[in-house]
Amino acid sequence: MANVFKNAALADVNTSYDTLYTCPGATTAVVLGLAIANKNGVSVTASVQFSDSSAAADYQLIEGVLLPSNTTLETLEGQKYILEAGDSLKVKAGIASSLDVILGIMEIS
Repeated sequence: MANVFKNAALADVNTSYDTLYTCPGATTAVVLGLAIANKNGVSVTASVQFSDSSAAADYQLIEGVLLPSNTTLETLEGQKYILEAGDSLKVKAGIASSLDVILGIMEIS
């Protein structure tokens, strides 16, 4: 088994859910942390959703958290969220193109 540390990034998040990361086949991923940056001059809400492919269900991890203008929220750190092959993390912004996100993960294959 190989452990590989990676980042997944998404710029200009939309007001509908954008897929930030999907765990590849024959791989398990451990979420190490998520940074959400508000690059807008006004406060913006952010939401993060976990999509479980084996259960065919979506679960909210963060819903409508308000980020003040020009700030970054470090979240999901200290937790150990496990993604199996086909699972994904999605993000949504309250105002289009106001957020950039970076996800730190460790893939095990």
